[in-house]
Order: sequence, then C-alpha cells, then structure tokens
Amino acid sequence: MTVERVISGQALSEEEELFNFSLRPRNLSEYIGQKDLVEKLNISLEAARNRGDPLEHVLLHGPPGLGKTTLAHIIAREMSSRLVTSSGPALVRPGDLMGILTNLERGDVLFIDEVHRMNSTVEEFLYPAMEDFRVDFVVDKGMYAKTINVPIKQFTMVGATTRAGLLSAPLRDRFGIFHHLDFYAEEDLARIILRSAELMSLEVEGEAVNLLSRRSRGTPRTANRLLRRVRDYAEVKAEGKITHEVATKALVVEGVDSAGLDELDRKFLRIIIEFYQGGPVGIEAIAATLNEETDTLVDMVEPFLLKMGFVQRTHKGRKVTGKALKHLGMEIKGGPQKPLF
Repeated sequence: MTVERVISGQALSEEEELFNFSLRPRNLSEYIGQKDLVEKLNISLEAARNRGDPLEHVLLHGPPGLGKTTLAHIIAREMSSRLVTSSGPALVRPGDLMGILTNLERGDVLFIDEVHRMNSTVEEFLYPAMEDFRVDFVVDKGMYAKTINVPIKQFTMVGATTRAGLLSAPLRDRFGIFHHLDFYAEEDLARIILRSAELMSLEVEGEAVNLLSRRSRGTPRTANRLLRRVRDYAEVKAEGKITHEVATKALVVEGVDSAGLDELDRKFLRIIIEFYQGGPVGIEAIAATLNEETDTLVDMVEPFLLKMGFVQRTHKGRKVTGKALKHLGMEIKGGPQKPLF
C-alpha cells in the first residue's frame, strides 16, 4: 500500500512537478542552501566554461526533494546547454538510450533520475558513451551478428539517486564530480518559504514562516508543499492571511506534528515500540506489519527519523531512541512480543 504523504520528499503528481518548476531557482546565484556544494559546483562550471569544454559527468545523491533535479536544470542553464531528461526505470532496452544519445549535441546535459534503477544491460551500454563518447550497437544475432561503432557528441550526464550504495562500481567510476545533498537548515528553509511566498503573492507572518521551516523535514519540496496546504486553509478559513495560528491549525489538519512527523512516521515508531519492545527489528518485518514497501520506508521514512535521532540502525535491525519515546509520550513495556498477525 502506497500512501500520498504531504511531508514526502517525492513529487506526488505531474501537476505538482509543474508547480514546483515555477518556484525553482534558475541559476546558482538564486540557489538557497547547500553552500559548500554550490561553491564547488560553481568552480567546476566556471572552469569548464573557461576551457570551452562540456562539464564532467555529475552524480547527485541524497534523499528525495532536496534539489537534485533543480541542480540539473541549473547546470544546463549555466552551461547554456539543452537539458534532456529521462529516468532509470524508463530505460528498459539499449535502444531506448540509443535514440537519446545519438540526438545529443555537444555540451547537452542528459539528466537521468533514479539512475540506480537502470537495467544492467542499459547501464553497460552507457559505459562507452560516458567514457569514450561512442556507442556499440549490435545488429542481427548468432553468426550474422555484428557491432556497429557509432560516435556521439561530447555531453554531460547528470545522474540523480537516493540510493548511491546501489550504484555499480563501474557506473560510479565514470562520474567525475560527486555531490551529496543533505537536509537543509531551518534558516535556509525559511528563506526558501519566503521566496516561494513572494512568487505566489502570499502574505505570511514571520512566525508562520519559522513554524513551517521547523516542520518541513529539512526538505525544500516539503516546505513548498506545506506552504500550499496552509495557503489553501488560509484562503478558506482566514481570508488568505497566513499567521502562526492559522499555520498551526492547518498543519494539525494535515497531521503534521511539531517535529514534522506524519502518521506513517509515527506508525513506524509505534510498531517498533509496541510489537518489538523498542527493537532491534529488521526493516522487512516493519514493512510487513505496516503493509508498506520496504523501499518506501528506507527512502522516504527512515532518513529523516535517523537525522532526528528517533531511530538507530544496528547490525541486528532498527531501534527507537529515548528521544522518540519522549516525543510520542510512550514507554517500552516488557513481556512477550505480541503476535504479528
């Protein structure tokens, strides 16, 4: 069962992606947060421009909603290049990639989201394209098979992944630039919210901005989504003005608590506390109990709980911390484990 979560870092719909696009910074000078990354990327871009060369291949990794796609758009714009986008799951056969690669012009940026989910055959087809700017295409089969070597123009590949550990070593080694995106500080999220509110022509009090930044899970996409939900509530209940009180009531309606947790986060923690006496417990057992996909929990729930210090990963499994117990107002009770079903 996959649920739509207002605090999720994932885009929930194509319509939301189009809306987010209108709020995205267009160049590095407008980009808020990730200061060290921006400084290093700016140097790489300026050096490439000075040489008149395309930028080296770039790997961006980190939790969803932190700006990997935005940075791909910025890289293309800073290099005055065209951006071509795709995703790992969409590239099923080498032929899917062949058409894209042969149509790239020199300096174009190929952005592949969820690059860790590429088919292994497609991934191997990509190796010579990234390294030698050629593709080897096999036609016919058996004794009639022959390999056609097709040169392609020098391009920049930008790969984005939430699971860098799942990338194969040969693919990872073909990237020249690596950047990790971490969760944003509250002050950076507050600036992002203010910028978005200005673009949306919203009247937002400073205390409301601070409240939203604290509950945005360190994620700009979540911050913008919460701002839109609070805007809707304010338009219906408060004549459009977003005060601290209005924002608080709106987030109660959305089920987002003072730490930025939603019901799925709280269920995750309660399962470990109530069923497994606080842990340790394997992630597969938690997923089965919640009727959720393991990848959903690993990618969309755990990262923030780990960052907040609510959960610990051990070699035996997940454990909740005293901080989580205090936040939920719960305690670990002894006795035999409750049955799973």
